[in-house]
Amino acid sequence: MKVTVQPSVIKGNVRAIPSKSFAHRQLICAALADRETKISCSSLSEDIRATIRCLEALGSGIKFTNGIISVTPINNMVSGAVLDCGESGSTYRFLAPVAAALGAEPTFFLRGRLAERPMGPLWETLEKGGICIGGKGTERVSFSGSLSAGEYTIPGDVSSQFISGLLMALPILGKNSRIKVTGPLESRGYIDMTLDVLDTFSARAEMKEGSIETAGIEKFISPGSIITEGDWSNSAFWLCGAAACGSCITCEGLNIDSSQGDRAIVSLLQVMGAEAVYEEDSVMVKAGTLRPARIDVKDIPDLVPPIALLACAAEGETEIFNAERLRLKESDRLFTVADTLRKLGADISEEGSSLRIRGGRPLTGGEVHSHGDHRIAMMAALASLISLDKIVMSGAEAVGKSYPGFFGDFGSLGGIVRKEN
Repeated sequence: MKVTVQPSVIKGNVRAIPSKSFAHRQLICAALADRETKISCSSLSEDIRATIRCLEALGSGIKFTNGIISVTPINNMVSGAVLDCGESGSTYRFLAPVAAALGAEPTFFLRGRLAERPMGPLWETLEKGGICIGGKGTERVSFSGSLSAGEYTIPGDVSSQFISGLLMALPILGKNSRIKVTGPLESRGYIDMTLDVLDTFSARAEMKEGSIETAGIEKFISPGSIITEGDWSNSAFWLCGAAACGSCITCEGLNIDSSQGDRAIVSLLQVMGAEAVYEEDSVMVKAGTLRPARIDVKDIPDLVPPIALLACAAEGETEIFNAERLRLKESDRLFTVADTLRKLGADISEEGSSLRIRGGRPLTGGEVHSHGDHRIAMMAALASLISLDKIVMSGAEAVGKSYPGFFGDFGSLGGIVRKEN
């Protein structure tokens, strides 16, 4: 899909979409629970649909009606199922340990760049636990064998998703297990999120120095009904966009005390000169005199695209560093952030694991491609807020991976978009 986005200003109120990070975890735990769980989740992204599709293939019954996902547990597991993960890294990395613990012997079908994303440490861990893996590095990866309880060692600086997947898998083995984390633990917020969801399903996991211990319970205990909280990662685009164009916006439905690490966007906006205020379950951003900053994004890599856009509007040089993990997203996101903004007139350079943005002047507009990356597509669309001319973007359908209603919400806030099929 191609879209043409005209220069405009966004303002008003927008409700945060459900956090796909929470939804993945809630769906998986619900499928492993003792009874039906109802999850209040107003919309489904492509990634969440991938997790639903895979859980159904394993034997769970899942229905989505009027904003409620009803999940019937996996009682009669389907052995040898094909799990179509689409392009969802969370689906793949979470369900690999879970399917191994179930002894499901599945085949994972992978799309896009998913087969290229690093899995080595997780494969090594699962193989030590009794799993034979075929087709590594290809679009079809097969398992045989069944995972056993015990002690597992995994690095903490490759992907927190490896640890989260093990945390959801090991308890259902019925015996206590231990995950030993070597090296620095990055993206700690995502581990905390997993622990939060496990606690909701009465699964005990205790974080200690350098390790996490899980108690075996065989089945999670369903809370009956739960709510998927609002998504900070995608809300950051609206907050940064409004600050960049000197407007005012309120994002509703955000949990101030969330374990989502990307809630850090509020403090980052304040550091860069915007007025950001908590109001019960919402955040309001008002215009301020934007200033540059040095920002360590090791634990908040998904915030790089909106922060980079914000930096284009700040007078002076902003440095975004410790962003090497962006190389392995839906696109090489370090390159595609720099490439996209440069084509739109930004003064930006990519240096190793860092970005340097020299802002304070309007963008020019121009033609870009989303690179098949949902966060690049959203960043490019919002770049119109600080552009002198229109932005024409192809591959705009990429937003569906995490935010299918993005362009509708953009229009409701004052954005001017014309879509072409």
